[in-house]
Amino acid sequence: MEKIAVIYWSGTGNTASMAEEIARGINENGAQADLFTVDAFSGNVSDYEKIAFGCSSMGDEVLEESEFEPFFEKIENSLSGKKITLFGSYGWGDGKWMRDWQERVENRGGNLFSEGLIANGFPDADAKEQCYALGKTFAAY
Repeated sequence: MEKIAVIYWSGTGNTASMAEEIARGINENGAQADLFTVDAFSGNVSDYEKIAFGCSSMGDEVLEESEFEPFFEKIENSLSGKKITLFGSYGWGDGKWMRDWQERVENRGGNLFSEGLIANGFPDADAKEQCYALGKTFAAY
């Protein structure tokens, strides 16, 4: 069974809710989702061919700066050839943080599965369904 890491940071629970739905979609499509908060991930990204990263937008449309950004800086040079999908929530702006994050992954040789999935605030039923569908299709990718 293929293992897929779902690694996220969530300050209010919005991105955590998205991560849970993505993991559910992965699990229900025959793969195994290993779900981690960024501070609980003690593994090695090289152990996974596919990784879903989640982080909400902070401040001036940037990734969370005290936990997620240092983690991502540490591992981003290990993303070459990996299949990556990105997700997160935001409360303002136009999604620039996600576009910047996608570009960062591509510049490190990561293979983006799709455009980053974003939800405005707490994911409603439609956003949760999109997360679930993303997990299912990412598992099949």
